[in-house]
Amino acid sequence: MKVVAVGGGTGLSSLLRGIKHLVPGTISDLSAIVTVADNGGSSGRLREEMQVPAPGDIRNCIVALAEDEDVLAKVFQYRFQEGKGLKGHSFGNLFLSVLTKITGNFLDAVEITSDILKIKGRIIPSTDELVDIVAEFTDGAVIKGETQITEYGKKLKGKIKKIWLEPSDVKAPPEAVEKILGADFIILGPGSLYTSIIPNLLVKEIKEAILNTKAYKIYICNVMTQYGETDRFSASDHIKALHRIVGKPFIDAAVVNTTAPPDELIRKYMKENAEPVTADLGDISRMGITVFGEDLLEIGSYVRHNPDKLAKTLVKIFKKIDKRRAA
Repeated sequence: MKVVAVGGGTGLSSLLRGIKHLVPGTISDLSAIVTVADNGGSSGRLREEMQVPAPGDIRNCIVALAEDEDVLAKVFQYRFQEGKGLKGHSFGNLFLSVLTKITGNFLDAVEITSDILKIKGRIIPSTDELVDIVAEFTDGAVIKGETQITEYGKKLKGKIKKIWLEPSDVKAPPEAVEKILGADFIILGPGSLYTSIIPNLLVKEIKEAILNTKAYKIYICNVMTQYGETDRFSASDHIKALHRIVGKPFIDAAVVNTTAPPDELIRKYMKENAEPVTADLGDISRMGITVFGEDLLEIGSYVRHNPDKLAKTLVKIFKKIDKRRAA
């Protein structure tokens, strides 16, 4: 079966790290459509100084899909700790940016890098043009830039009311559209709702392809709220936000964590103004969406989705829907 994952940030790379072991086998064709709207850190600096799409999320996904996350993969993730110009940059970001300049094409740079690391799938940016996210908050403020939007949200002056891209007419690579239209399953998330997942849906051709594809669409909800973006959001609130952006309901199934983190971790997150996402499974079901409530947690110093648990849950969904289609 053909699977397309859509998103960005650490959430998408975590998902890819789990499901790459299903290729080949359960998944015959795996693609990731990745946002390039990041304007913070190393990615933001390179984007501004070299006028290339933000490489950070792309780099993380390439490494996640690497056949073996060996020394070469670690080299791509290496972040310089010294050097006036190099400090803070990751080697992979520099490599992708330089390769873009050499080839003259960001898509070619991504493909060449993917070949070097022998990844199990395809990584495709949702656009290869320079683009920014802009958000209007309920207090009337209009904020431009991924990092700036999150930081303004943390002031709690208002919530995100509307979000769009500038320029608004950026194009999606034809291959991204083809992969979505030809997919059996589309997976959105996990990841920052407004700054990792939604930016992909703001590219007109990506949004239209997702609405027109016959693929079964699965949303993987975050396990924790994100300060400045999804404060007090339940699982169903995340889905409603996606539907508002796209303009109509389109999610077929939702994967929701139903296990609470240890109390000490909850207290740690609450000090950072974040908390577990409420698993309001009944509200999601009333939306006509099939719900898969599972223990998806990986407990460490922070709470994350466990890649292997996610992969097992998705295999269960794939088989269930495949069987239904065959009936």
